[in-house]
Amino acid sequence: MKFWALTALMTLPVTVHSEILLSEEEIQQTLSFGPWPPTYQPDPSNRVSGDIRAISLGAALFNDPVLSVDGAFSCASCHDPEQAFATSETRALGRIRLDRNTPSLRNLAGLRWYGWGGKSDSLWAASLHPIIEEQEMAHSSESLKAAISESSYAADFESIFGNIRNQDPELVLVNTAKSLSAYLETLITERTQFDSFRDALERGDLLAAANYPEAAQRGLKLFLGRGKCALCHNGPAFSNNEFHDAGVPYFLSETEVDEGRFGGLNFLFSSVYTLDGEWNDDPAKQGAWAVRSVRRRHSDFGTFRTPSLRGVAETPPYMHDGSLIDLDAVVRHYSELDTERLHADGEAILAELSLSEQEIADLVTFLETLSDVTWR
Repeated sequence: MKFWALTALMTLPVTVHSEILLSEEEIQQTLSFGPWPPTYQPDPSNRVSGDIRAISLGAALFNDPVLSVDGAFSCASCHDPEQAFATSETRALGRIRLDRNTPSLRNLAGLRWYGWGGKSDSLWAASLHPIIEEQEMAHSSESLKAAISESSYAADFESIFGNIRNQDPELVLVNTAKSLSAYLETLITERTQFDSFRDALERGDLLAAANYPEAAQRGLKLFLGRGKCALCHNGPAFSNNEFHDAGVPYFLSETEVDEGRFGGLNFLFSSVYTLDGEWNDDPAKQGAWAVRSVRRRHSDFGTFRTPSLRGVAETPPYMHDGSLIDLDAVVRHYSELDTERLHADGEAILAELSLSEQEIADLVTFLETLSDVTWR
C-alpha cells in the first residue's frame, strides 16, 4: 500500500512556480500598470462616439477604398488588422514612401495627442487628416462627399447624420472622420500574461503571481529601476503620451529633417480641426485647454510621441522611422545609447545602460509578456 501511494504521488503532475522577485515598492509600481482593459467614456467632442451605428459604418469605411480619391487603397491597406493595425514595412507607403513608421491603431481612445508629432488633439481629427492629405487618400471635401453619396454607405451615413445632399462638403468630411473615430475607439488590445500577474499581485494571490516567469520579473525590475523605462512608459497603456528624444536620428537626408513634435505643433496651430474649433461637438469644449495652453519650444525639435507598449511584440519594426527591426534591437539601442546625439537643451533622462546579454534577454522577455499572441 505504501509503495502504491508513493508511486501515485510520483506520477502526479508537478507545477513549478517562480519566486516573486519584486520588492514592495516595485509591486506598487507594477499595480499602476492596470487594471486592463480600462473603462472609457464616450468622447464628448464626437457626438457619435459609442454609437453602434457609427461604429459599424466606421468599420466598413475603414476597410473600403472609397476613402481614397482614386479607390487605390483603404485605411486597412496601411493599418492591416492582420498585423495589429500596422504593417511590417519600415516606413508607411501611401501614394509615395512616407517618412515615418505606421503606428498601430489600437488603444487610441481618450488620448490627449495623436500621431508621432502630435499634430491632432482628437481621434476624429487624426482620422480626418489622412483622408485629405495629398500623400495619402488625397480626397478634397467635395470629392469625398460625391464618393460617399454614390456609395453603398449613403443610406447608413444618412441614418446617422441626416441627408447628405443638404450637408456642406466639409461637414461630410468631419462626419466621416467621426464615424471612423467611433470605430477606432473600440480597438483595444487583449489582456496578457502580465495582466494576470499584475492582478494576482493586487489581490495578494502570490501562488498565481508566481506563474509569471522569473526572466520577465527580472526584466520588469530593470524596466522600473535602472532602465528608467517607466518614466515615459507608464500607466495602464505603458505610455505618458508625451514627446521625447529617444536618441534616434531625425535627419531624413543631408538637407531634410523630421521636425517631430515641433512640426506637429506647427500643424496643430494652423488646423481648424482642433478641440478649440467649431467642429468640436462638446459645447463646453472640455478638452480644448491642451491646445490653448501648449507652447512650441526649440527642444521639441526631433521629439516624438511615446507609443504604448501594449501589444508591442506584434508591431515590428520600431521607433518613429522603423529603424529598429525587433525588440532585441530596441533594448540594445538604449543599452548602447550615444548620448552625444541627444538634445543639448532636452531632458536628462536617458543614459547608456551597458546591459549584459542576460539583462537584454530579460527585458525582451518582459516586453513580450505585454502581448497576447506570445502566450497563446
